[in-house]
Amino acid sequence: MKRKNELSGKSGMRPAISRSWIIRFSITVAILMLFPGTTLFAKAKADNGTEQNIAVAQTGQAKYVFLFIGDGMAMSQISSTEVYTTARSSSDISITRLGFTRFPVSGLTTTYDAGTFITDSASAITAIATGNKTLSGVLNMDPGKTKSFKTIAEYAHEAGMKIGVVSSVTLDHATPAGFFAKVPSRSNYYDIAVQMVKSGFEYFAGGGLLQPTGKNKDQRDVIQMAKDAGYTFVNSKAEFDALRPGSGKIIAINATLQDSGSMPYELDRKADDLCLADYTNKGIELLQDNPEGFFLTVEGGKIDWACHANDAGAAINDVIAFDNAIKAAVDFAQTHPRDTLIIVTGDHETGGMTIGFAGTQYDTFFDKVALQKKSFIAFNADVLTPYKKNTPKDKAKLEDLILEIKNTFGLDYNTLSDFQKEQLQFAFQRSMGDEIERPVAEDQFLLYGGYEPLTVKITQTMNQTAGIGWTSYAHTGVPVSTFAMGVHQELFSGYYDNTDIFKKIVSAMNIKL
Repeated sequence: MKRKNELSGKSGMRPAISRSWIIRFSITVAILMLFPGTTLFAKAKADNGTEQNIAVAQTGQAKYVFLFIGDGMAMSQISSTEVYTTARSSSDISITRLGFTRFPVSGLTTTYDAGTFITDSASAITAIATGNKTLSGVLNMDPGKTKSFKTIAEYAHEAGMKIGVVSSVTLDHATPAGFFAKVPSRSNYYDIAVQMVKSGFEYFAGGGLLQPTGKNKDQRDVIQMAKDAGYTFVNSKAEFDALRPGSGKIIAINATLQDSGSMPYELDRKADDLCLADYTNKGIELLQDNPEGFFLTVEGGKIDWACHANDAGAAINDVIAFDNAIKAAVDFAQTHPRDTLIIVTGDHETGGMTIGFAGTQYDTFFDKVALQKKSFIAFNADVLTPYKKNTPKDKAKLEDLILEIKNTFGLDYNTLSDFQKEQLQFAFQRSMGDEIERPVAEDQFLLYGGYEPLTVKITQTMNQTAGIGWTSYAHTGVPVSTFAMGVHQELFSGYYDNTDIFKKIVSAMNIKL
């Protein structure tokens, strides 16, 4: 015999609500009323089968705020990393999710600036950090370059919060500088470094400085200026590890610096070198002993640099390093669930990266990316540059480098098509300085983006065999993804502009502008 609806006694009405469900719901409401800062957690199954506490609702004020920016990172870079992670361990068509893509809230963010649909990092970070549009190349100033904008970090500092700025590229580069500097040109590196010291922010860490004594090396040394202003400067792992709360204001530059004073690509990092997660963990350790909380921004800057050079292996491994840094913030949030907010976003997409290439059609072979042992920049430094230096043009031949190419990139020259071999030969001659068929300058950028021709063609060929394509050596205008977890995470859901990120953080932190 069928049971009648307990509420109405009629069929076709809403099903009965169990008494136990009503009791559980009433208790939950009571808890929220009694403790408005309480966090509700849901058990979420991670892809490795373990359960994680994921914050699903919070109220109150964000006291500890993390803003992670993957420079050049949109869904192509994120999805490629997830496909790569899966392909390394399984042939299944599935996705091994990154930690931050499991955050409970996600949204899409537009990135255009005041002058173009394709932003650069300076105008993008101006939008994120101040809520204002400007022109590419301009940092925290209006398009007329007469008015300056106050940043979210400066507002937070005035409210008593400690501030940390971490980047895998130089600290005077556009994205980290976007939180403390105001210059008409992002290339004013010395002015940016001086403003870094004058900001008084408590923690700067990661890459070095491009012009610590000015463009002509005739200015007062910024590092000495920082020491005179009370900063402790460290550039060794031992000194860094020894830092403890109470150490005062810190500038920590990585002991190993690679291209243009940046941290090494994750592919090139030695086992005893510091990584982005180390700098994030130390930032948390040094900044958290403050009643007013902290604001910590962390940039995965070399994701962008790798994508500019069309090096998928380097980009993917730096996304993984970026995700590991975010895990440090998630661990902190688990012990401070009532007042922590974590935001992860990109400032723009770089390279026009795609999962899919005409030559592989509907197939992908991302396990081939795992064969790459060095970044494009390390291959240049270790192999190609010495070869060019020591080998006369008339004696140079690609065959000399075939074994090094295979050992570094996993690319077997003998398995390539005649067309692919021809492209590599053409690029090799360009790298050796020969002019082939037409002046080099006419098509050099379109073919190789201003990078070392042979190396770019190697990475592109390897990527194509894996099923990865590229359309550009510059930025693109597609939206980026934004993820959030913690206090007022719900603000970051939906489809919104990058200027709205500033407004949403201001709201979550209850900052008065």
